[in-house]
Amino acid sequence: MQALIVIDVQRDFCGGGALAVPDGDAVVAPINALMDEASAVVLTQDWHPEGHSSFASQHAGKAPLETVDMLYGTQVLWPDHCVIGSDGADFHPDLRTDRAEMIVRKGFRRNVDSYSAFFENDHETPTGLAGYLRERGIAELTFVGLALDFCVAWSAQDARRLGFEATVRTDLCRAIDADGSRAAAEAAMTEAGVKLAAS
Repeated sequence: MQALIVIDVQRDFCGGGALAVPDGDAVVAPINALMDEASAVVLTQDWHPEGHSSFASQHAGKAPLETVDMLYGTQVLWPDHCVIGSDGADFHPDLRTDRAEMIVRKGFRRNVDSYSAFFENDHETPTGLAGYLRERGIAELTFVGLALDFCVAWSAQDARRLGFEATVRTDLCRAIDADGSRAAAEAAMTEAGVKLAAS
């Protein structure tokens, strides 16, 4: 079986959002169309409490896209985004959420960020997605969504590390591309055995 994993297609990552990914809205319609081809659809949702440690506003003198050292490693700082219960945390209004069989909320622990659909950024605390997929007998995963160079890339690499087949549809993703982050993420995914496909 094959699952479509739709990463963080939320208001705050789309046009006008707090952390808008350039051209993020453009992925919604083609992702909706691809859902009909999948055996299963899983959506992920950034889901941060107010004052989350990944927010630049929580670090004096720091601005978004600067970094700090956390107990689990280097953390990129972000504008406040996808706060639990906010409009920005909602899925894009045109996304076919009714097609999803599972929604994975991540980043709800205040002191650790979570890019991957499988683990928090400590690379140890699981979301439970791997167990769900294995119990469903799903071994092949296709990743789409936002943003390619962070949450999509981390999710796809973790999928490979966990033994799943992983394809990223780069045409159905958009990147933040800060300081070459897109090229670095694509290289890391390729090295991990992730297939990058444009259609």
